[in-house]
Amino acid sequence: MAAAAKLVGLSRCLLAGSRLGVPAARTLMWKGSSRLGPGHIRWFSSEDKVTVNFINRDGDTLVAEGKVGESLLDVVLEKNLDIDGFGACEGTLACSTCHLIFEDQMFQQLEPITDEEMDMLDLAYGLTDMSRLGCQICLKKSMNGMTVKVPESVSDVRQAVDMGKSS
Repeated sequence: MAAAAKLVGLSRCLLAGSRLGVPAARTLMWKGSSRLGPGHIRWFSSEDKVTVNFINRDGDTLVAEGKVGESLLDVVLEKNLDIDGFGACEGTLACSTCHLIFEDQMFQQLEPITDEEMDMLDLAYGLTDMSRLGCQICLKKSMNGMTVKVPESVSDVRQAVDMGKSS
């Protein structure tokens, strides 16, 4: 599942701005993932690195480097950053645990939000006008050095659905 979710996020980032869009990325993942082996495709060079500062819930700053084209969720997971509960659905847009708050200047540079992301953000704890989901934000060179804040708490819509089923 983790590899499949990673490919969905990566495909979304690679296809951002293209005519194909997110649904096509998901289709490509499901139809093509069984044929793709590790190391068969290289999309990035070592000079396409971006440094991101994450301000954790406890106020500590975690610094990580990601590749242009990766999602912020990918960076957190690949670098094993200590952000409790972050990315529970592994980038499948089924929760809001990768909710991040951006600085105004950086927020204005982000790609437009999709309806699917907006639906998940509506369920996020501590929602602000500068909130986005990390699984939907693809790194660009212009984001180098940006700072994003992790909200004080996390709300996982999947838990609420599970609790509703058990009552």
